[in-house]
Amino acid sequence: MASKPVYLLDSFALLTYLNDEPGNARVQEILALAENRKCRLMMCLVNLGEVLYITERGRGLEMAQKVLALVESLPLELLDASRDLILEAAHVKACHTLSYADAFAVAAAMRENAVVITGDPEFETVEQVVTVEWLGKK
Repeated sequence: MASKPVYLLDSFALLTYLNDEPGNARVQEILALAENRKCRLMMCLVNLGEVLYITERGRGLEMAQKVLALVESLPLELLDASRDLILEAAHVKACHTLSYADAFAVAAAMRENAVVITGDPEFETVEQVVTVEWLGKK
C-alpha cells in the first residue's frame, strides 16, 4: 500500500487560502484530502505566528483571533518549535537565503519528507533540498 502524501503549508499558502487569492483552489483541494485522511497536512507554529502577526497588523487583533480559531478547526497538524527543529532551522537559514520563519518550514518539510506548498519566491533557494509545489507560479 502506498503511503499518503505529506504536505506542509507555509505562511504564504495559508494566507492565500484565507484571502481567497490565486492558488486558493489548490490549498482547498489539499485541505479536502487531509479532511478525508488521504494526505497528512502540517504547518509549523512559527509560520502560523507569521500569519497571525500579518493579519493583526493589517486587519486588527479581533481578525487575528478569528483566523486562529479557523486554523485550529482545519485538518492541519501544528508542529511545535522543538529544540531539534530550531537547530535544523538555524542550519537551513545559515546555508540558504530565506527568512528564519521560512527556514522552519524547510526544516520541518525535510524532517517529515513533505512537499512545501507556497508561492513565496524565497523557496526557490531550497528547491534542491525540499520539494516545492508552487501556488500560482510555475
